[in-house]
Amino acid sequence: MIQVLEQGRTFHLITAHTSMILHAMPSGHLMSLYWGSRVEGDSFSYIVRDMKKASYLCGTDGINDFRLEQYPVLYPSWGNPDLRMPAVQFCYEDGSVMTDLRFKGYRVYRGKETLPGLPAVISREAECLELTLGDSISNLEIRLTYGVFERYDAITGSVMAANRGEKAVTVERLMSGCFSFPDDRYELMTLTGAWGRECHVNRQEIRQGRFAVESTRGAGGHGQNPFLALAEPGADEDRGNIWSMNLVYSGSFEGSVEVDMHQNTRMMMGIQPFGFSWLLEKGEKFASPEVVMVHSGEGMGAMSRIYHCLYRECLMGRNYQGGPGKYRPVLFNNWEATYFDFNRDRLLELADQAAALGVECFVLDDGWFGNRDSADRSLGDWTENRNKLGGSLAGLAEAVRKRGMEFGLWFEPEMVSPDSRLFRSHPDWAIQVKGRPKQLARNQLVLDLSREEVQDYIVESVDRVLREAPITYVKWDMNRNITDWGSGHLAAGRQKELGHRYILGLYRILERLTGMHPDVLFEGCAGGGGRFDPGMLYYMPQIWASDDTDAAERLAIQHGTACVYPPVSMGCHVSACPNHIVGRETPLFTRGVVAMEGNLGYELDLTAMEEKDKDEVKRQIGFYKDIREIVQKGRYYRLKHDGDQRAWMYVSEKGDRAVVSFVQILAKANTVPKRLRLKGLEREAFYRAEQVMEAGEEAGTPGIRDVCLLRGSSLMNIGLGLNRPSGDFQAQQWVMYREG
Repeated sequence: MIQVLEQGRTFHLITAHTSMILHAMPSGHLMSLYWGSRVEGDSFSYIVRDMKKASYLCGTDGINDFRLEQYPVLYPSWGNPDLRMPAVQFCYEDGSVMTDLRFKGYRVYRGKETLPGLPAVISREAECLELTLGDSISNLEIRLTYGVFERYDAITGSVMAANRGEKAVTVERLMSGCFSFPDDRYELMTLTGAWGRECHVNRQEIRQGRFAVESTRGAGGHGQNPFLALAEPGADEDRGNIWSMNLVYSGSFEGSVEVDMHQNTRMMMGIQPFGFSWLLEKGEKFASPEVVMVHSGEGMGAMSRIYHCLYRECLMGRNYQGGPGKYRPVLFNNWEATYFDFNRDRLLELADQAAALGVECFVLDDGWFGNRDSADRSLGDWTENRNKLGGSLAGLAEAVRKRGMEFGLWFEPEMVSPDSRLFRSHPDWAIQVKGRPKQLARNQLVLDLSREEVQDYIVESVDRVLREAPITYVKWDMNRNITDWGSGHLAAGRQKELGHRYILGLYRILERLTGMHPDVLFEGCAGGGGRFDPGMLYYMPQIWASDDTDAAERLAIQHGTACVYPPVSMGCHVSACPNHIVGRETPLFTRGVVAMEGNLGYELDLTAMEEKDKDEVKRQIGFYKDIREIVQKGRYYRLKHDGDQRAWMYVSEKGDRAVVSFVQILAKANTVPKRLRLKGLEREAFYRAEQVMEAGEEAGTPGIRDVCLLRGSSLMNIGLGLNRPSGDFQAQQWVMYREG
């Protein structure tokens, strides 16, 4: 809901539990007055009037006692007496960089749509507020658009810059979201890491100065995710205020928090300004990607559930949203079983084993095309290798389907190998700087997706493969970031547009392919979780969380990823031991429990497994099929993430079932097992708790042991009894049934 107050000068954006209040001062400067738990009222301009000013830059704007840099300016521009980091900066033909934006008007309408060439959170129910600002000298216009998702407790923000003047202007900085707070006592929360340990939660106290989470890699990258949050001191999983931003974008980004000398805090997020510019000719417009803004007054857990519900229902693809036959399939991927060393007989041997265990989709990974028997050749040549496959790809897919499984396929369409037909035909299609030697990474170069002919080639190549074979799943990989920043397609003055044009080209490709093949489940991958962001989720409602499939490592990776992104978006596999990356041995039961936090899959040599392990895999798959509606559509609660203990649970949409998982990482000597307190249950209802057992263990019912019948209040305050660990990396799992 949007309330327009005080003769069109104050705007109250209201969701179920939050308020955001914006105000246009008599001077025309827009202010961010409040963002937090929901408030009521018909006048809020007193917030500005009550602000006590310090003694610096007094009397600016020709107004006595006016100090712009001490006000919470909503969308600050460079060159004004607000000397903090601006949200927007332009460069004019005469070299000047000052822009003075003043409020010109507003519009309120219903129905949140997509942005030009960009993914976005959409809903017919959402109400939108447009605020227009203008610079009277340059005739530049800025339109701020806020989407209010009342039922979801979320607000989105985006920016459109329009050149209404006679001369060209260059956009050098255009943040998607900016908000100021009249305090400096916060902790900054980000998701950081590296390849193989993505999305670890990082929390630090902020001080005066500027703090940033950012990427200049052409993608979000494994080290930084386009998310940041401010938490009040003491805020935890279930209590306290959290303010967060998440950018719906897959390229280089910047999120920053600045604490000024007057103890105010400014929070911003948008396209990375470093290495970026965009030339706006007369009459042209430029749209920023969208930022999603979520406030929670009940800690990180409530914040996560807001993002999960919003993204599941308003962002993630036009497919696999739930309902009969639309749950994410249990996958088998051949990569860690064979790498490049396979033929038709070997693949079908694995398919026989997978089908017998209950797998629903067999995925053929790298090595099926061109002369791709190693990582140094054939990327870009998306033509099946019939000698290696023992016939056509369609024939192999049909053979898999006859075994009762769907067929999936790996691509890496954004890259090209120098040793390929594509590169030999079009060497200029690779991103490169003319006159400089090309720098290979992973024996490959990046295709210049700013070029329409390159986009069209990728669409035509992938579409042809998907039309010729019955493929229902695509793993879309991207295994290196951009270097050699240069494009033979762009003029000298537009070279800094390459990064954003690349992402726009990628989005155009994905828009076309997902539209052509709406029944194909696309899974994103960037060397694991290097591009796990809302922009990719719009097209690819499942993303490979990390190349590191070790169960212990995955606990932190999946915990951090699920802080923002729905567990239904996480690809999670059981792999062989010792683990191929860290060399660790973990029990098969534990590997299954951890992989069930998201979408279950397997990536190991099934033909080399002992029969007892096959029995356990079959039990895991059968159990997951029974609970996956709860995992993929239910409410997610983190129960423990401290020391050597991790626990989480899901509660079904109807609240009648729940799944609880617990992992003890390292065993400790001479300790007494504690109890695990649950969340999200009905206090007065009775629940039957059944503990899940490994295949082969003695139990009243195969795979299940009855535990107890307790009220929800007891389970949430007293909890379930935990077993004494019998070794490292031990897991326990329960299913809860509401009685009556």
